[in-house]
Amino acid sequence: MRDFIKGLPKAELHLHIEGTLEPELMFELAHKNGVDLPFDSIAELRAAYEFDDLQSFLGIYYQGAAALITEDDFAALMRAYLARAVADGVVRAEVFFDPQTHMERGIEIGTVIGGLRKAMDDFADSISTGLILCFLRHLSPDDAVATFEAARPYLNDIIGVGLDSSEIGNPPERFVAAFDLAREAGLRLVAHAGEEAAPEYVWSALDNLGAERIDHGVQSEKDPELVQHLVDKQVPLTMCPLSNQKLQVFPDIRDHNLRRLLERGVKVTINSDDPAYFGGYIVDNYVAVAEALDLSRDQMVQVAENSIEASFVGEDRKVKMLDGLRAYVAGVPVRD
Repeated sequence: MRDFIKGLPKAELHLHIEGTLEPELMFELAHKNGVDLPFDSIAELRAAYEFDDLQSFLGIYYQGAAALITEDDFAALMRAYLARAVADGVVRAEVFFDPQTHMERGIEIGTVIGGLRKAMDDFADSISTGLILCFLRHLSPDDAVATFEAARPYLNDIIGVGLDSSEIGNPPERFVAAFDLAREAGLRLVAHAGEEAAPEYVWSALDNLGAERIDHGVQSEKDPELVQHLVDKQVPLTMCPLSNQKLQVFPDIRDHNLRRLLERGVKVTINSDDPAYFGGYIVDNYVAVAEALDLSRDQMVQVAENSIEASFVGEDRKVKMLDGLRAYVAGVPVRD
């Protein structure tokens, strides 16, 4: 199954580029830039990757991001991810980045975007990519607006905006002003909701922010009316199974609700979130749920189709990607 999944053309729609910072690159960049990390070795850092919840992860995540300083650092980060994504059969990657994480350290947003863009251009012949600027919800709504204004000169390099970081206590409706600005600028809209917080957060992301996709959304299952709405409107959920397991949303991945929601008709997708911290890139996530939830080959294909259909590429390119997926599936014999 792994070989089939690896070759399966797919889109990754929920991937934080800062969350792909592997310990080896983190230490290399920290040494180059004279940044002191709160860990003495790669082994000590990896040993710290035992999380109780989202907040316990975010502490280490933001510490690691401190190693990223120059445009070349951000380019190296993106190149490492894109090389892995291409090898894993990703044909479209819509990549989150957190400019506030860097701006509050004095890093200009142009440095961040310029580095990421440089790497994306290097891989333009191998993979289609887009950048989604995420607002940090633990910071103020005014800071989100200021961040968007700082990004205005670079909107041609951005396809959308999102909302991430600490969810509970930071509901989506706080960020209506920033999302309104993004909508007026013609950007696409997504939001993390229903990862740890109640289904009301998903409703708010849909109704108040106008989110076109919900990132995570696993708590939606607790509200039958919401699930039916997701089915009726075909609102995609960008699920991240290994992340949910690592952060104790589903301590046992066999309890994950991805299969139940898929079989209800929800447009679920599989993604890797912050793979350097959660122990698996996109193929690892597909394989983990296929094995734990006994998903069939046809269901894996459906999830991959969902991912391409849920992407923000133009219709012509989307059709070509879907044709490529179906050609691949037709060319791989089903094994007993």
